[in-house]
Amino acid sequence: MLDVVGRSQRGRVCDFKRGELSVRTPVVLRSYDSASTDPMHVSHSEARRSINVMGSDILLDTELLTSVSSGRITEPVCKDGVCVLRLPVTGEELIPDDVEMIVVPNAYELRKDPRKLVDSVIKIRTLAGYNRLVCMLGIAEPSTIALLTYMGVDVFDDSLVRAAGLRGVSLIPEGEIAVGTDVSEENCKELATECNKVITFTMAERLRELVDQRAPSSPSSVAILRLFDRVGYEYQEEACSTVGCRFACNTTQALRRPDIQCYKNKITERYTKPIHKRVLLLLPCSAKKPYHTSKTHKAFSMAIHTTDKDSLVHEVIVTSPLGIVPRELDVFYPANSYDIPVTGEWKPEEKETIRAMVGNLIAQGGYDKVISHLGEDTELIRDLAEMEETVIGDSTSPASLQKLDETLRAAIKEMKLVDPYIERRETVRSVLAFQFGKEAADLLMNENAYVLGKFPYWKIIWENPENRKEKIQLGMLTPERGMVSLTMDGAEFLAKADMFTVEMTDFEMKGNLFAIGVVKADPRIRIGDEAIIVLNGKVKAVGVAMMSGVEMIELKRGIAVKVRHKSK
Repeated sequence: MLDVVGRSQRGRVCDFKRGELSVRTPVVLRSYDSASTDPMHVSHSEARRSINVMGSDILLDTELLTSVSSGRITEPVCKDGVCVLRLPVTGEELIPDDVEMIVVPNAYELRKDPRKLVDSVIKIRTLAGYNRLVCMLGIAEPSTIALLTYMGVDVFDDSLVRAAGLRGVSLIPEGEIAVGTDVSEENCKELATECNKVITFTMAERLRELVDQRAPSSPSSVAILRLFDRVGYEYQEEACSTVGCRFACNTTQALRRPDIQCYKNKITERYTKPIHKRVLLLLPCSAKKPYHTSKTHKAFSMAIHTTDKDSLVHEVIVTSPLGIVPRELDVFYPANSYDIPVTGEWKPEEKETIRAMVGNLIAQGGYDKVISHLGEDTELIRDLAEMEETVIGDSTSPASLQKLDETLRAAIKEMKLVDPYIERRETVRSVLAFQFGKEAADLLMNENAYVLGKFPYWKIIWENPENRKEKIQLGMLTPERGMVSLTMDGAEFLAKADMFTVEMTDFEMKGNLFAIGVVKADPRIRIGDEAIIVLNGKVKAVGVAMMSGVEMIELKRGIAVKVRHKSK
């Protein structure tokens, strides 16, 4: 029985139980040459090597020992819910339904081959799905266990660190040191301590930060992480969350986090500027998030919102690692959560991202004027369009703010005033397109819908065309939620198009929906998304997805949807 109790992208913390015995993963199995009472451990002798899983003893090595480089595929050997799968693998092996753990006994051979390691882990984890543990033996050390857990491995052993210790090599999270004496037990303690740290970071949803700290300890780990981010993006993105806690981007590789890449993809593929915005105003970011709560952006606001035509101005924050953040999206993750060192120096990758995203936004058309309040950083995008610069010295100096005010006034002076009804409606349409996609945005922001309130609190209201007095709230944007939360009525609009739906079994749901009660789920659903629970075509509830859509189908335990509203 498997319970996933914590997640951090592909990394996870699980409680694995059989009868009265239980183990929390990630876990390091100890190696013994005699009997042990550990619930899970590895036993070895001159004649055989086996893994003991809560009383079941499974042989790890057969007479024919294939290697990763041999190219010879062997059939998995399964016993008592444990499947031994030797490398190499195709990813198409048949695994019996009752298997709870896949064990790879010859993972050591991947240690110095980053490409094969990344490929093998993705294949094995995908083959295992979400409802099985993946155990890879002979590969974990203090500097790599965070990275391997982040990639999707649940169970390790201490054989590598013991062997290194016997050779007089001390293994610590920061790397390896030759000491010349037996430090095998010290190495085992270091590995166990680091494993506990991995659990702590995973439960805090910050495992990637630990990985970014540990990866530079060796060239192979750097290569593995680079490859994993590049070729494993889709695999990683499936387990990403659309909400999250504060995190730091302190390394170049951190710029390639999958949640950051997911944000950029949504901006490129889903987001369109509000059609009524005619002046593009480029602003610098701030340390405080969301930006609109910072002193810097409050000062900008005092200069921007001084006329009745300020709704024509499209405020867009230029920043790394996200590239651009339209003002209407600054409460969304990860724009509301990231930290990055600010030194005034831009890495080539940061420059490329900013130029590409600002360029794509300008290319959408509809802007009559581009104004840069970026100061010296205007250099990054100056040649993308004709633009007027407004910074004199510091961006928040009285002279700069006065020039910003005057420049905006001059730019919009001859422009036609936009009805506040249209301004809010079209801005929220852009928000909905970013969150749900353009099709969903059009369904929710239909011809009979409008918006009440002031950013960042917007209510989406639907008015019955046959009875104008009948007004129904479809959803609301709040900074606390960091996205639009749907009402039951709003959920109806998307459910009719079978979007973000989770079909439940026929039972009386008294609270949250658990995975055991899920029949099928929209594979587009990600952790943190709005999820609409339906039964026989009728909306029964709406809430927040606590698992991805695929995970909801595969897991048998845990909360699938945290219910906010349900039918009576």
